[in-house]
Amino acid sequence: MAFSSDNSSGPMNDINVTPLVDVMLVLLIIFIITAPLMAHKVKVELPEANLVRSGEEENERMMPITIAVTEDGSLYWNDEPITREVMESRLSSVAQQTPQPPLNLRADRTTRTGTIQDVVKVAQGQGMLDIGFVATKEKGQ
Repeated sequence: MAFSSDNSSGPMNDINVTPLVDVMLVLLIIFIITAPLMAHKVKVELPEANLVRSGEEENERMMPITIAVTEDGSLYWNDEPITREVMESRLSSVAQQTPQPPLNLRADRTTRTGTIQDVVKVAQGQGMLDIGFVATKEKGQ
């Protein structure tokens, strides 16, 4: 910054920008030279996706499996009472299907979190990939 007045005979304080411009130009040249060296271009042949679905696949995909857990730990497979062992065997057979149907998990408001976690761990252990939780919206919201 320069401060001067018409009648001052003292030295003028200016910032010398020439060294700054020289350094910036050197850095610009260095980055222009090194930028192409930093971009490693590896040619990879990506697989092509087939996005065409048949009507049967969409119908199978739309039918989710619902497991309900009550407060006392009772399990229901699409509203049919089951035991933990039966649930494990059914989940292992469903996990082998392609496409794999989604799994919806419903629980009472007062169900213990540990019970829900156990069901999720069993489902993941059997190979289920799409696990969702079902909740209802409160009336006031």
